[in-house]
Amino acid sequence: MKAETLKKRLNKNRPMTTITIRIPEDVIEDLKKVAPILGFSGYQPLIRVYIGQGLRDDLERLEGDTVSALIASLKRRGVSNEVIEEALKEVSQK
Repeated sequence: MKAETLKKRLNKNRPMTTITIRIPEDVIEDLKKVAPILGFSGYQPLIRVYIGQGLRDDLERLEGDTVSALIASLKRRGVSNEVIEEALKEVSQK
């Protein structure tokens, strides 16, 4: 994830929107039990954390898959490992 995107995601004053989602009652009861144990003020902030964690994992995996596919494509086209490594280092320093 790019540093600028990460900074925006860490901003606690990001705009919010209201959604409606159907969740089984027993899951809500479990969330209500777990939330205070984990230090959350309620179950909704815990749900937001769960969604955020899953989303970040998926985004990282998908972005990683794209990078892996690009590297494989460059290798098939004869780009040396040294050039690819230099490029990756350059990009990761930004």
